[in-house]
Amino acid sequence: MSHKLHLTPADEFPDDLHAVSDKDLQVLDSQIQRQLDYEYIADGEPNPETEFRHYDLDEEFGERDKRDV
Repeated sequence: MSHKLHLTPADEFPDDLHAVSDKDLQVLDSQIQRQLDYEYIADGEPNPETEFRHYDLDEEFGERDKRDV
């Protein structure tokens, strides 16, 4: 797992989020959120890859929340 504070579109991203631990998923979410913030400030809009990753993370969190109920 990367210890960077953000995850650029060029950085590796897990193919299967189901295999990622809860803690590592939270780290990934933080990295992607920081990248989104940076892209909005620097470019005025997010990179599509960063948006897709953010969406995938949201879906995974939603699935995990359903299992925990």
